[in-house]
Amino acid sequence: MPVQTSDQKWAAQAAAGDESAFRELYRAHVRPVFWIADGILASSSDAEDVTQETFVVAWRKLPSLELQGESILPWLATICRFQAANRLRQRRRDQAHTADVLDENVPDTVSVEEQVITAALAARIAAEVGTLNELDREIFRLCASEGYAYQAAADELGVSHAVVRNRLSRVRTQLRGAVKEVRDA
Repeated sequence: MPVQTSDQKWAAQAAAGDESAFRELYRAHVRPVFWIADGILASSSDAEDVTQETFVVAWRKLPSLELQGESILPWLATICRFQAANRLRQRRRDQAHTADVLDENVPDTVSVEEQVITAALAARIAAEVGTLNELDREIFRLCASEGYAYQAAADELGVSHAVVRNRLSRVRTQLRGAVKEVRDA
């Protein structure tokens, strides 16, 4: 029997109503979901709202989810893009209503090409993180996903500040390469 990834295990438990498993999924993916929303909306406050809406929708839809890969991030990214598109449309309606002028910077439709690129990027990042050794994955999770400072992550993992700093630097370089591959493709 194949070993389940954390996402697969947490998604199955959360689908069965386990709130603590859903909290683990939230902690693991809240930052990447926020980055996607902020990239689309260019507004931190709207991105925070869309991030929360994404996880509310995910909680509601988890029981019917059949996770195809090892990571739930591509599915969350798709929900996030739809929520962000809804937010953009709402902004446009609000601006038209109050000013009778549409903001020319807000697209009338969601770019399918941009959605494909964003989904490919999220999948590539998840795949690349999956290739990391356990310590590097934990350092990435603590520092990049959960926002730990280097020293706090070092204390949590029982390693030195320098180990966290150096390994995270290598991981970021590796991920930048993966992102560049997707953008160049």
